[in-house]
Amino acid sequence: MTKLTHTDEKGKAKMVDVSQKPDQLREAKARGFIRLQPETVELIRQNQMKKGDVLTVAEIAGIQGAKRTGELIPLCHPLQLWKIDVKCTLQDNGVQADCTTLCIGKTGVEMEALTGVQVALLTVYDMCKAVDKTMVIEQVRLVSKTKEAIA
Repeated sequence: MTKLTHTDEKGKAKMVDVSQKPDQLREAKARGFIRLQPETVELIRQNQMKKGDVLTVAEIAGIQGAKRTGELIPLCHPLQLWKIDVKCTLQDNGVQADCTTLCIGKTGVEMEALTGVQVALLTVYDMCKAVDKTMVIEQVRLVSKTKEAIA
């Protein structure tokens, strides 16, 4: 069996060999938050941002980001994702982004969930930067990850 390693014989970084691992059902959930001024929250609530519907655009961007994780993170395995769900929720002091990813594969989907959250929050930032100079992206974290054998 192939030894799973992050470096070659010269200590250089390389992608981990997961070829001998079994396919499993894998799910990950990530969450993050962008703190906004009350005026910005109200503009989003009233759909008055010049660039459009902030929450919908951020959700779509988060899905696109999760799908491209293998291209963005150098040693991350490209995965065929079966589900990506990004939900952006307006709160009194900002926007919470949640991303759930699901696949059947040999490696986890937590990087995809985290990337989905980050891209969604960056999209909120981009769409609101003209009116809010104090935005802060914070509390981005993995909420859960699971794997289970396929029967």
